[in-house]
Amino acid sequence: MVEDDLIVRMDIVDSLEEAGFKSVEVGSATKAISVLESRSDIRVVFTDIEMPGKMDGLALSHYVRRRWPPTIVVISSGQQKPRRDEMPANVEFISKPYHSTQLANILQGIKRQLGQA
Repeated sequence: MVEDDLIVRMDIVDSLEEAGFKSVEVGSATKAISVLESRSDIRVVFTDIEMPGKMDGLALSHYVRRRWPPTIVVISSGQQKPRRDEMPANVEFISKPYHSTQLANILQGIKRQLGQA
């Protein structure tokens, strides 16, 4: 979970864990890359677009897609909605504030992709 807003991050982490996912939470794209480089068990990246530092969540999603192609990526934002051609292939987008049904559907889709459904 890559989100600079602590309250939003805690809320999403709770939802992820309730759905059966183990999560690692970080507040910047740079920290997310560091975690991904140090661990081989991360299969999903859920990132906000608006992030502090030189790399935003959209750039992070492209980096993850190039470096770790099988990784499932979900992008979120309350400020902007990127066009399909601005996002990497096979990426989900969810607008903030999250509607619980939308989030549940995305999490179920992730479980299916991981063979856990």
